[in-house]
Amino acid sequence: MTDRAHGSFKVTLIPQPYEDMPAEAMMGRMSIDKHFSGDLEGTSKGQMLTAGSIVKGSAGYVAIERFTGNLRDRSGTFVLQHSATMIRGAPQMSVTVVPDSGTGQLTGISGSMTIIITGAHHSYAFEYALEEST
Repeated sequence: MTDRAHGSFKVTLIPQPYEDMPAEAMMGRMSIDKHFSGDLEGTSKGQMLTAGSIVKGSAGYVAIERFTGNLRDRSGTFVLQHSATMIRGAPQMSVTVVPDSGTGQLTGISGSMTIIITGAHHSYAFEYALEEST
């Protein structure tokens, strides 16, 4: 059975060195630090790789982050994998739970997350399923 979780998060992105990459390549690396509230209560840490373009509004990123905390009344961890592009300002994003990455009471979690950005405010809609314990 699929369930839905909603809430908001605050994110801090810190640029990191990207070894042996010339500036004109328009590529970058950042650390991710998030604080979730709502149905997800906790933090995540991760890494992001970015690529820009000479065309305004076109770019891409991939990222991996590990959430630690609670999903409603269950505690544990799981990993989210991001893949996103922006084509001349039109975004396409996929954020999914890495299979079998859940621990604790979140073991067996699967799902996908939609990130909603309104101005400086970030929120999420998380569709997920949890395998029943045997």
